[in-house]
Amino acid sequence: MADNVLGIDVAKGKCDVVLMGADGKERWRTFANTGQGFEVLLRWLGKQQALPVHACLEATGTYGLALATFLHEAGQQVSVVNPACIKAFADSELTRTKTDKVDAGLIARFCKAMRPARWQPPAPELAQLQGLLRRLESLQEMAVQERNRLGGPGLSGLVRESVERTLGMLEAEMKRLRSQIDDHIESHPRLKQQRELLTTIKGVGRSTANFLLAELAGRDFQKARELAAYAGLVPQERQSGTSLRGKARLSKKGNRRLRKLLYWPAIVAIRHNPLLAAFARRLREAGKPKMVVIAAVMRKLLHLVFGVLKHQRPFDPNWTACRT
Repeated sequence: MADNVLGIDVAKGKCDVVLMGADGKERWRTFANTGQGFEVLLRWLGKQQALPVHACLEATGTYGLALATFLHEAGQQVSVVNPACIKAFADSELTRTKTDKVDAGLIARFCKAMRPARWQPPAPELAQLQGLLRRLESLQEMAVQERNRLGGPGLSGLVRESVERTLGMLEAEMKRLRSQIDDHIESHPRLKQQRELLTTIKGVGRSTANFLLAELAGRDFQKARELAAYAGLVPQERQSGTSLRGKARLSKKGNRRLRKLLYWPAIVAIRHNPLLAAFARRLREAGKPKMVVIAAVMRKLLHLVFGVLKHQRPFDPNWTACRT
């Protein structure tokens, strides 16, 4: 366990870091978020006699992935932490000022106090799949925006032509990406096998299976509930003494992509998956609201995903029904 910790606040073009030694003294620097900047950071840590170091940064998109991978490959301990944990720690400190330097110091203190788990980068084929799917997701969002513009009132002819041309280019690129994703999975037997297992669950199609493989890349869950918690699909009780007894609700402190991804598969599963259809019917008969039922089916779907991948066996509704 490294005595020195490094809090990193990552932005698109730069990284603000705060180095905290065993004595609690903090030193702050800024480095470019580039390969050359990472080399400068490592040399600076060496000059400060701070190696090995336990580096900690928030899991906020792709901006920090390259730096986390670089430090891991350099033999340093790296933790990539849910931003909600950092926010809760800031609240515990009653932190009100928010600058890049302050945030880096906050992350360093969190790392020092909590010693979060070591991060492991996903295998190259999983990282490639994740990159392709994140790109596809971005293009899909842009295509939705263009379709919304196309349906808006008062669009002039020239503007309409421009929107249609842009939409055509986006659709062509999305088609190309989907083909590349399929080729990538087909060329890696392990990914191909896992996708085939996932698609045996009624409600999980090839596209959903692709995204599930990418979002779960490099993560090792011991229990289905851990996976549901990672997605933010576990109930969160609201009770304090005798005065506060609110309804339980989803925590939502997890991977929002997984929650978004599972909504329509849950709708399909309610209609076509006998096991989940029966589960949803029991909830409705118990008086549960529509969205509560859908969220519960999303959570149950993740449990089935966990079981299929853990046991490396196709989905069997009869086998599962005896154990849920």
